[in-house]
Amino acid sequence: MAEINNHCKKKQIITTTTTVMQTHRHHQQGQYSSRRKPLSVVVKTESGNTNNNRSDHRSRSRHLEEEEIKLAALAISFNIRLRSADMPSAMQERALRHTRALLDAAAPSRRPNPTLLARSLKKEFDSLYGPAWHCVAGKSFGSFVTHSPGGFLYFSVDSFSFLLFKTEVHVIAQPSPKPN
Repeated sequence: MAEINNHCKKKQIITTTTTVMQTHRHHQQGQYSSRRKPLSVVVKTESGNTNNNRSDHRSRSRHLEEEEIKLAALAISFNIRLRSADMPSAMQERALRHTRALLDAAAPSRRPNPTLLARSLKKEFDSLYGPAWHCVAGKSFGSFVTHSPGGFLYFSVDSFSFLLFKTEVHVIAQPSPKPN
């Protein structure tokens, strides 16, 4: 039982990190959020069988939730606002870290060039995850894009917004020369 209570306490601390204002208010009033998700447990049926499907699903859900919390904490610490994403957490983290490093490396006396930022982020993703990545960076832009599944991220850092997405590449074969 102590393990379960410990887990709930840890989960409450993590939740406090990601939803600072709402959770903080509850703590001041001496209340705790009632939106805690149930723990993943293996349920034994009357016949003694274990229901591992439910446990596996909950375990995967918990893992995804932990990744999202880690990503949210990273975004907060880097002054990044995630606006929309269809991308695995590890790839999102790579984009956020690379972008923050680019902005931090810029000379403080000069404003970073959005074109150079976009080029660098695009090349980073092309080299790590294959070709056909596109990046738009700037303070104001409109967009309407089609992207590959799992290849879309829209976020803001400081005063810049970034749109990073992947499209499919179809190799077009050269027609063979016709015999004379």
